[in-house]
Amino acid sequence: MAYATIAALGVALLLFVWIGLRARSPHGDLDQYLTARDSQKATTLGLSFLASGMGAWILFAPPEVGAFVGPIALAGYALGSALPFLILAWCGPAIRQRLPQGRSISEYAGQRYGAGLKHWVSIMSVLYMLCFITAELTAIGAITAMLSDIPGSWTVIAVAVTTLVYTAWGGLRASLATDRWQAWLLLVLLVIVGGYAIQALPSGTFEQSLPSAPLGVSLSVALTLIIAVTAANLFHQGYWQRVWAAENNQALHRAAWLGGGATIVVVMAVGGLGILAAMSGQSLGQPPAPFFALLVHAPAWLALPALLLALALVASSVDTLQNGIASLIVTSRTGLSVVAARWITVLLMVPVVVVALQGLSVLRLFLIADLLCATAVVPVLLGLWKRMTPRAAMAGCLAGVLGAILPGWITSGSLAGGLLAASFPDSIPTLAPFLGALVASSMVSLAWVLLTRSAAGSGAPRD
Repeated sequence: MAYATIAALGVALLLFVWIGLRARSPHGDLDQYLTARDSQKATTLGLSFLASGMGAWILFAPPEVGAFVGPIALAGYALGSALPFLILAWCGPAIRQRLPQGRSISEYAGQRYGAGLKHWVSIMSVLYMLCFITAELTAIGAITAMLSDIPGSWTVIAVAVTTLVYTAWGGLRASLATDRWQAWLLLVLLVIVGGYAIQALPSGTFEQSLPSAPLGVSLSVALTLIIAVTAANLFHQGYWQRVWAAENNQALHRAAWLGGGATIVVVMAVGGLGILAAMSGQSLGQPPAPFFALLVHAPAWLALPALLLALALVASSVDTLQNGIASLIVTSRTGLSVVAARWITVLLMVPVVVVALQGLSVLRLFLIADLLCATAVVPVLLGLWKRMTPRAAMAGCLAGVLGAILPGWITSGSLAGGLLAASFPDSIPTLAPFLGALVASSMVSLAWVLLTRSAAGSGAPRD
């Protein structure tokens, strides 16, 4: 069985390489390598949004939220996962018009606010995407060990190397081409695995009540997830590359709605499996993994399509992130060539793979990266407002950092306590830091603009 599993995984990875290299960007064209500018139709781009946003995380997080908190929190998770695409549908065309030859959100921040904000946005984006890749590779290693006799480290290395081959040599076009096939593959495999897992539930199932935390807790978790996931994904460079890859604004708009709608359906469906697992009354595992708990009573052969599903999920997100990181770094340094972009991608993956092989939990790092993004997302997007100024944006970002720390500071009575609470020591997402960051950054940015405008109107120097 192990040999058959290795062969199936190998064939899938080689297929991704073949598809990616066939679609590679024109030789030596750095702009096409990084953006595939004005080349993608709505359907292709919509499937890419779905595949690049999905990862092995959907097999863990949504089922666990559904099983332990209930459908309201799950709906918040689904909305938070899709909302970045809908925001792209709204602000993407305006940013394309303002920066027609753009490549990244940090480049837009630099053009609008200057070098300081550009570098800060770049740091947050790279941090978030490195955490994302590490989490995905860690997950595929754990899933491989869970569903087969193959060492998880083999799959971690195989996925990292395989995706590097076609993204480093093929650029964004390679990622877009594989995304299309990976999106259809993951949808088909999800239907197969989910359908058989439900049928295999033990008799007498669904005697447990629908899992549901108190309404206040459910709403708090839902709002936390909406803020955290939306803010972080708006600094996902892979998504911003696709803004400029769309052949026109209409294609971008339709693709964003297609990707967002499909994401809501997938997250709700997978999370719903977690709810069914909880209602069945069977053990959800330790640590809890409701999706995989459903496979305990499923046919043995179902482990292979479940593993292929995880592989497609991880490859589709990792290749997007690899290309996004290279694009972000190349954008921040003028004069870099395609060859340099390739080597940057390869070198950045070395520490990521080393950390992923340790099998550590990266949830706390993820939460910290999400919170950093929440401190800056509103000031950056307010750049579309003509009255917004660089000082107002910088003040808003600094206020967002203070707002993230302030709830814990007030509760504990010390700055150290506030910093500790904002670092999520128990690896549990809590609303207060995220809401504080979002509200403080928004209010200070807007207040700065309004107050400086009033001062300018009364004869004081304009900001």
